[in-house]
Amino acid sequence: MGALSHLRIVEIGSAAATSYCARLFADFGADVQKVEPPHGDPLRRTAPLTPKGRSAWFAFLNFNKSSVVLSTGDAGAASRLRELIVGCDILLDGRGIAAADCPEIDLDAIKRDNPGLIHLDLAWFGDRGPYANFAATDSTIRALTGLVKLVGPEQGPPMHAPDFQIGILGGLWGFIAAASSVLGRMQDGRGRENHLSLFEASIAVTEYIMFEAFQRGDIMRRIGVNRFWPTFPVGIYETKQGWLGVTTVTPAQWRAFCEMLGLNELRDDPTLVMGVDRLRHVAEIEGRILPKLKQRTAQEWFAEGLRRKIPIVPVPEISDLIADEEKRARGAIVPITVGDETGFSAGTMQRLTATPPLRGGRVPDLGEQQARREAAPRVPAPKPAATDRLPLEGIRVVDFSMGWAGPICTRTLADLGADVIKIEATQYPDWWRGVDRRPAYVLEQMYEKSVRYCIMNRNKRGITLDLTRPKGLELAKRLLADADLAVDNYSVEVLPKLGLGYDVLSKINPKLVMMSMSAFGAGSVHRDCRAYGSTLEQGSGLPSVVGDPDGPPVMSHTAFGDAVGGLNGAAAVLTALIHAKLTGQGQFIDLAQIECMMPFAAPWIVAHSTSGRPPTKYGNRHPDFVPHGCFRCAGEDNWIVVAVSDDAMWPKLARLLGREDWAADEALKTAGGRRAIEAEIEAAITAWTAARDADAAMTALQTEGVASGVARLPIDLLEDPQLHARGFIQQVDRAFIGRHPQPSMPFRESDAPFAIRSVPPTLGEHNREILGGMLGLSDAELDELTREGIIGTEMLMEEQLVKEKKRAAG
Repeated sequence: MGALSHLRIVEIGSAAATSYCARLFADFGADVQKVEPPHGDPLRRTAPLTPKGRSAWFAFLNFNKSSVVLSTGDAGAASRLRELIVGCDILLDGRGIAAADCPEIDLDAIKRDNPGLIHLDLAWFGDRGPYANFAATDSTIRALTGLVKLVGPEQGPPMHAPDFQIGILGGLWGFIAAASSVLGRMQDGRGRENHLSLFEASIAVTEYIMFEAFQRGDIMRRIGVNRFWPTFPVGIYETKQGWLGVTTVTPAQWRAFCEMLGLNELRDDPTLVMGVDRLRHVAEIEGRILPKLKQRTAQEWFAEGLRRKIPIVPVPEISDLIADEEKRARGAIVPITVGDETGFSAGTMQRLTATPPLRGGRVPDLGEQQARREAAPRVPAPKPAATDRLPLEGIRVVDFSMGWAGPICTRTLADLGADVIKIEATQYPDWWRGVDRRPAYVLEQMYEKSVRYCIMNRNKRGITLDLTRPKGLELAKRLLADADLAVDNYSVEVLPKLGLGYDVLSKINPKLVMMSMSAFGAGSVHRDCRAYGSTLEQGSGLPSVVGDPDGPPVMSHTAFGDAVGGLNGAAAVLTALIHAKLTGQGQFIDLAQIECMMPFAAPWIVAHSTSGRPPTKYGNRHPDFVPHGCFRCAGEDNWIVVAVSDDAMWPKLARLLGREDWAADEALKTAGGRRAIEAEIEAAITAWTAARDADAAMTALQTEGVASGVARLPIDLLEDPQLHARGFIQQVDRAFIGRHPQPSMPFRESDAPFAIRSVPPTLGEHNREILGGMLGLSDAELDELTREGIIGTEMLMEEQLVKEKKRAAG
């Protein structure tokens, strides 16, 4: 029986984010009723298409659901819809994106009859602020959130992926909101209403760069295809056969990469030790490494990199993903049926091992009800209590994670009320504090001054434990004995080798949910491969469909996979926690972060698997919208994304361009007709935008109802008027760095975002509170642990760490 089989979901309106959110519930057995108009959800007509004209994007978003057709012209439609919603647990409401001819409903009256109803609604920008009424598309949102301007040729235009990203990010955040509300309702019986901004949802991917810019200043610029600040090389390179994704961050990785290529003179150059140093010599370095990489195949380099512990990975084509036997075995690639066509899709990446998701399924025809695998009875909720408790209050999390992916997962749980205890060690603190162990860095406590560490670790408590020592290990086990969840994003063997594997912990605490967030998964043949967020994107298939038709695979972000892995991790643990609260049964979650990136390539997986044809690369154009692109504005490196996302926008844009003849031309009233003169239209838009400031151009376009968004830099978001109007940027005052900004979660229960209740912990800040207060250790015992170096509040310098290792060895 699926972990969520007891839940009933109703999905209304037309939004990719609500569709993906609903599918994540359906994958774990929930009954999802998708309400459509008689002509079907407009997403059914979205390219790319299968050979018989069915939408591959719609197929990915909607398998394992049922379809209910309701028409506003039907007198009984509103009553039928009301009946569905009164009887459901969760209403996923996409009408803020597109109403899709949904019958009118009185939600206030329905909530009086169903006080436990969980309601999630979506809007592009939220209900207020200067952008609230803007027309938008996936790409205009990404432009505004800083996800376009840093990608592409140095002289422009910036390059961006097709429109299949915000729906996935929004769907993940929507699932987190709804699933956490389910857990909250299990405690207090209260239905919750959450409002999700898709603009804010996409900031999870760029917030790290946004706040690095706050600390370092306005230093980021677009530096070329597959090049990204702050390190180099991080990109995709041609080999003798195939493309290779390369990431070198640490000095050791750079040295190993140079040795692998036989470039010892680069390895030994003291001016090239750090990534920021290498960025000053890009042309020189590429001139040396590119010929070397072409001497062997991508697979050969991958094997060599694995041996040398270098984060490199072959960059697959879509056909490679479909043919990958391991991905099929793990359920990352699953079979689906679309009408009378069969193919494959990206599956569910939340790899729960005791209650696994469905592996594939059928995409419902219009009005088709699907038989459920096994329906569980609905679980009665407690009588609703008047309370303002957060949905995850009462859940305890032991957090072994570091960096970005794991900490954004646990930060999300902490923001929602969970008690998150972050475990570090003075020997090996969170690497986002910094990895510099030189005396000046440590003595000046620079490890307490990292803004990127702070934005990922608010609302948590922090302790230090040396897990390599018996006393530290025993204290960790005592914490885990009463915890609900443990999370780590180490390499797969780290915690088991320490004696903290799930096989051990499940005997101590059978209700414990434990998630390993490794790069390739605990059972993968590539489980030992080193990886960063960039590696995950490189290996996901997405770069193969981004860029110009005759160009290389193109990365979209310096570390795309980290935030995406973290959001998938949060979704996975919420599913497992719901099941654990119902049954008392914990389980292990084997999350492979590289698989979490594959949904972004899902439409092409479906299309290619049904047709056998290689995917079309559109550059900055679009398969459905004409015109669509990134256009230069007045000033240096200023750009705007413009998208005519429906035919009603076209005459408005044409008149703004001074082309009344185009507005009146019957042949141009459809996107297909405009495709014939697409280059001419683009030239006219460029002439118009090039004479205007980017923000002025956006104002003029949006006033006429034309979807558009300025291509921002991440640092621009700190002063974005929409974010400030919504209170998205919160200010926190913390020791060592003082007052600094923090991002909010993109959904909220009220007008205000979820609060930052406590500042990010300093190293070992809560040792006494947790080890003394919770575990009952005396002051004398805590002092002894400090003397022995098992706990502490100061990071060790390199010399101290070497001494510790010698002491441990003998």
